[in-house]
Amino acid sequence: MFERKKQGGKIYLLPIDQIQPSPFQARKVFDEQELAALAQSIRENGLLQPVSVRRTPEGYQLVAGERRLRACKMAGMQQIPAILWDCGEERTAALGLLENIQRMDLNPFEQAQGLKDIMVLWDCTQAEAAKRLGMAQPTLANKLRLLQLTADQRQFVLENALTERHARAVLRLPENRRSEALITIARRRMNARQTDQYIQKLLNTTREKGHRLSMVKDVRIFVNTIDHAIRLMTDNGVPATAHREEKDGYIEYTVRIPTAAAEK
Repeated sequence: MFERKKQGGKIYLLPIDQIQPSPFQARKVFDEQELAALAQSIRENGLLQPVSVRRTPEGYQLVAGERRLRACKMAGMQQIPAILWDCGEERTAALGLLENIQRMDLNPFEQAQGLKDIMVLWDCTQAEAAKRLGMAQPTLANKLRLLQLTADQRQFVLENALTERHARAVLRLPENRRSEALITIARRRMNARQTDQYIQKLLNTTREKGHRLSMVKDVRIFVNTIDHAIRLMTDNGVPATAHREEKDGYIEYTVRIPTAAAEK
């Protein structure tokens, strides 16, 4: 989905404790078991792919490879193979974000946050970002919409192994109905298609109730309709009458239309 040219460079052995993590890391959660397995592999085989860093006044800042860096620390390494990048902060941040966005094991919300961060970094529109990233603009927009879910809702999606499509479907609901819908979807173990149908049913029910409720609440519609009908008959020579009386909690209407007039 994303493409960028690789930059070659000399590999240095750098002190691990001098490498600071990237402030633009999209990944928020690292699987400890996976890190432990990678650390064991590094102990046995060494680090096969160097990390990428850039020089800073305090030492070095990671550009890409935080998972590898963490695993090397876990493996007890004091030094780590690294490629030194000669670039400014903006390009460093962009490369780090792109590196993370391209990873298949990022969850949808981490990927969405990475896309949002890179748009802020580039200070560009969705259309411009999509073009630079090689994405369709609707695809980018759909991914960014995932961030409309609350932190608790995102966590629920992940913990219950729901997909990006489940999350996007729920976004069609008003904010106050999304959590309940997610719980129902997870409890019934709905697939993506069933979820779309369920959400559509909720939306249809809401519209029908809202339509009926608005008509019932606006009593003036019925009152005006009756008054208009009476005026129409009297204007055409039918001596119809209507008597309205407001009582406790209701309005009573008595309409009289002469039978003889109705037969004409």
